[in-house]
Amino acid sequence: MAWVDIIVFFLLFALFVYVFVSVPITNLHKIYLAFHFSMMLWPFCQFVIKTTDNAQLQLFYVQLAFINMTLLALGWLLFTLFLTGHSKFLRRKISLLIYVPVILVTLSAIFNPKSMFVQPVHGGYVQRAYGPLFWVISAIFIGYLIVSLYFMYLALKSEQVSRIKKPVIQMRKGILVMSAFIFMDIFLNVVFPLPIPVIPGLTSLGILLSACFFVIAIRRYKVFDIVTIAHQDIIDTLILGILVLDDNETVVEINQSLSPYIQLEIGDRFDIGTFLLQEDPISEVDMFLEAYRERPQERNEIEVKYNNINFRHIKIHAAPIMVSHTMVGRILTFQDTSELHRLIDETNFQNEVLQLRNQSLIGIQHELFQTNQKLELMAITDSLTGCYNRHFLTQQLEHEVMKNMKYQIPFALFLLDIDFFKSVNDNYGHLAGDEVICNTVEIINKSLRQSDILARYGGEEFIIYLPNTNQDQAYHIAERVKQAVESNKVFVQNVEFPLSITVSMGFLAIHEFNKEISNNPKTILNEMFESVDKALYQAKNEGRNRIVSIVG
Repeated sequence: MAWVDIIVFFLLFALFVYVFVSVPITNLHKIYLAFHFSMMLWPFCQFVIKTTDNAQLQLFYVQLAFINMTLLALGWLLFTLFLTGHSKFLRRKISLLIYVPVILVTLSAIFNPKSMFVQPVHGGYVQRAYGPLFWVISAIFIGYLIVSLYFMYLALKSEQVSRIKKPVIQMRKGILVMSAFIFMDIFLNVVFPLPIPVIPGLTSLGILLSACFFVIAIRRYKVFDIVTIAHQDIIDTLILGILVLDDNETVVEINQSLSPYIQLEIGDRFDIGTFLLQEDPISEVDMFLEAYRERPQERNEIEVKYNNINFRHIKIHAAPIMVSHTMVGRILTFQDTSELHRLIDETNFQNEVLQLRNQSLIGIQHELFQTNQKLELMAITDSLTGCYNRHFLTQQLEHEVMKNMKYQIPFALFLLDIDFFKSVNDNYGHLAGDEVICNTVEIINKSLRQSDILARYGGEEFIIYLPNTNQDQAYHIAERVKQAVESNKVFVQNVEFPLSITVSMGFLAIHEFNKEISNNPKTILNEMFESVDKALYQAKNEGRNRIVSIVG
């Protein structure tokens, strides 16, 4: 009776070889072949157990058989996932849990703690008794079976995978037949053993019958050919012309996009030199042909004009097909680039037109920029003196003062007035007065730092803002301004003697900031202007040509 298992083994092996030889290898093939190989190991192990009297070897074959049975259940599940289109489940982290039972079974079978998995009968394992771990392994086996059937149920229920429903039904029959024989084996030989000897080969026979169901599904419903058909459909829908050649330049495959332009059939010999004979420039063709013939393992590309077919421009790309570092053929792709060239020519023409328009717009933009700069300058400067006007200074100070108070930065303000300016206008005329004002502004600017801001406050009054300046620095600058104006001589047309001018100055330096001060910058500026104006008024009352300071 031991020969039943070995016969089943060889029959399964024959089916394995048949599937391996008759169909191309894909991921689905690999999963099935691993699954089929697992089916072969069970009857083999059952046979070799009975061919030896060595108890240790018998135990090893028993352990291997049950480890393989769990791998077989795992193979059911993996094959089901790939067949039903649920292989994406394997990319999730939770999918790692499906391998945990296999690891547990392997460890339990290998170590057989306290003979809780299997025990020998009559000193060997040909007849054996199973312990609690055997039932744990059986439960794991049933769990894999239930999960596999669940995914099959989802595939049969879905309307999007109708093409695989028939093979799934056939596979389900095979799994159920195998499961029925396995459960019959357990029931008759383990749970309720009959008074007659052990019935051999039930599980092996179930495996063989299920393998027949699987092979019928593979051949009848073209389970493994679906990928090949899909690949061919993809190739035929590409707009690129594709030509596959063997190592003798014989056509192996040609897609539909290329066949209307090149009259070739599978089995014809393709001579690329003849195809490029009428092309120009000749030098590029010669370089391409030399690389194509002398260095076949390199990728080569050329774009040519071809007037004998419907499209005018063709880009040809040649790439080798390598198997184990050996070239076995080539793939040539032919891309119609006529429309691309037309678009490029049209784009170049449009670019030239746009470039001319852009040059005109750039000129207009430059003029507008210059005009805007003049307008901006006019908006912030005094037309007579060229220094900033009061409006600009006020806007600038609204921002500066708030920043200074926030970061505790000291600053100062000067409000100065030209002494006895009315007498200059009365005695020498308004043109002379304008000359005095402009000359005085020029002298003041020379006495200030680059960061200081001078603005005309009104009439002959001017205000100066000194950022980041403490009281001593501000007072020193104020003295320098006053002395520079006093020592300056203003020459006025039609006036015999140069005029000497002095200024009175109100000086406000702020270096301490009250936290309860108003957050309204306009209010703060008005208070500051009022304070410095009072200081200027005091300087005039005390005799002019002097500085009166106020510390904030």
